[in-house]
Amino acid sequence: MISQLFPFFMKNNNDYDKFHDECGIFGIYSPKKVDTFSLIQFGLFALQHRGQEACGFSVLRDGFIISHKSEGLVLDFFKKISNSECYHGNAVIGHTRYSTEGGQSKKNIQPFFGENSYGKSTISIVHNGNLVNAQSIRQKLESKGVHFISEYSDSEVILRLIQKYLLESNNSLEKAIKKTTLEIRGAYSVIVLMDNQIAAFRDPNGIRPLCYGMLNEKTYIFSSETCGIDSVGGFYVRDLFPGEIVIVDQKSIQFYLMKNREHIKKRICSFEYIYFSRPDSLIENINVYEIREKSGEKLYEQHPVKADVVIGVPDSGVPASIGYSKASGIPFKPILVKNKYIGRSFILPKQEMREKMVNLKLNPILDEIKGKRIIIIDDSIVRGTTSRRLVYILRKAGAKEIHFRSASPPIIAPCYLGVDTPSKKDLISYNHIKKNIEKMLDVDSLEFLSMDNLVDILGSKNYCFGCFTETYPVQKK
Repeated sequence: MISQLFPFFMKNNNDYDKFHDECGIFGIYSPKKVDTFSLIQFGLFALQHRGQEACGFSVLRDGFIISHKSEGLVLDFFKKISNSECYHGNAVIGHTRYSTEGGQSKKNIQPFFGENSYGKSTISIVHNGNLVNAQSIRQKLESKGVHFISEYSDSEVILRLIQKYLLESNNSLEKAIKKTTLEIRGAYSVIVLMDNQIAAFRDPNGIRPLCYGMLNEKTYIFSSETCGIDSVGGFYVRDLFPGEIVIVDQKSIQFYLMKNREHIKKRICSFEYIYFSRPDSLIENINVYEIREKSGEKLYEQHPVKADVVIGVPDSGVPASIGYSKASGIPFKPILVKNKYIGRSFILPKQEMREKMVNLKLNPILDEIKGKRIIIIDDSIVRGTTSRRLVYILRKAGAKEIHFRSASPPIIAPCYLGVDTPSKKDLISYNHIKKNIEKMLDVDSLEFLSMDNLVDILGSKNYCFGCFTETYPVQKK
C-alpha cells in the first residue's frame, strides 16, 4: 500500500511540513567605533536557523545609518560585500528572514529605514513576529500621506508609526515607542537604531523571544536567542520582560514598561522550546536542550513500548530520542544520516527524480535497521508528509516494527503570531483521529506528548499553546 501512495506523498512541498519561525534579530551598541561588520555577521550566522531566505543589516556610522540587504544565506550575503571597513560603526542591527507565501518580495527584506529631508537614513528597525492589525494601521497612515516602501510588511508599519510619533514628541524615542505600542496588536520583538542610540522592546505577552547581554561593560547586545550573544563572545544578562522597552545611549541604559500595562501577561511561544530555537540557547533562562530531552523521557512514561533501538529525526528530534533512551534503557543510535550540504529545496519536474530526493536528504544505515523494532521520534507532526517519507525509508530498509513518537501534542490549528504554518485543512491532526493517522503513516503505533506533560516540562501554563489548543493570547480580530 505504501509503495502505491508514495508518489503522491512526494508531490507535497518538502520544506513545508515543518513550522517556520519567520526571522531572527540581532543588534549591538558601543559608545565607540567597533568592527560592527564582523559582529553582525557572527550574530546573524548564529541565528541562521530562524530564517534562510534573506538577511540584512544597518550600521550607525558617524551619526548616519548605512543599510545593506539581499536575498540568500548569511555567509553568501557577506561574501559579496567589499570594503567591509565602510560598515564599521558604533552600533548595528540585523535580520535574517524566513518569508511567508506572498511575502517574498525583495522590498520586504529587513531592516527597514527612514530618511530625513536630505535623504540620509536616520532610523532603522528589525522585527520578529506578526501584527494582527497591521493592514488597518497601514491604510490609516497611507490616507494621511505616509509613503510605504514594502508591498506588505507589518514591520514597516511599526517603523512608520515610530516616525510619526517622533515628530509629535520632540524626537523622544521612549515616547514614540510607547505610543506605537498602544496601537499595534500581535507578536513583536523589535530593535530600533536611531540618533546614536539603540532600543529594543517586546509585546505585552512576550510571544517572540528577545534577550540582551554585554560584550564588555559598555557594549550591549540584543538577540532573538542567547546563541547570538555567545557567537560574539558576549555574556547573557536576561530576557526582556513582556512589555519592556530598553534604550541604550552613550551615557546609560534605561528600562521602561509600556503604557498598556494591564495587558502585560507572559505567553511566550511554546514552540520555541519544541523546535524553533537552537538547542544550545536559553529562552527565558530555560535550557532548550533540557526541555527537549525531558519531552522524550515523558513520552516513554506515557506510552512505554518494547523495541531494539531509538532513533531521532535529525536534528530537532535527536534530544527527545536521547531522553526516551535514557528513560527506557533502549539504546539510542544516530542511524538516520542527514546530508548537511543540501540546499533548502530542489525544483524537480519528474516524479522519478522527486522520489530519489528522499534518500538525498536522509539516508539510513541499513544494517542497523533490518529486522529491528524501531522507535522513531520527531519534534512534531504537521502535515504528515515528512513522517510518511521517513516510515517508507525505514520499511524499505527492512524494519520489523516502527513506533512513531511526537515530542509535542497534536497540532490542530495554524499560527498567525509570527510563525509560517499550513492552513488548518492541511494539518493532519486536525483532519484525522490518531488511529487513522497510524494507518496513513503505516506505523505499528503512534503517540503524541500530552498537553499535561508539556505544561509539566515547561513548569507553567503561561505560554502560548495556540497551535495545540486553538486558544491564543491575542485574538485575530
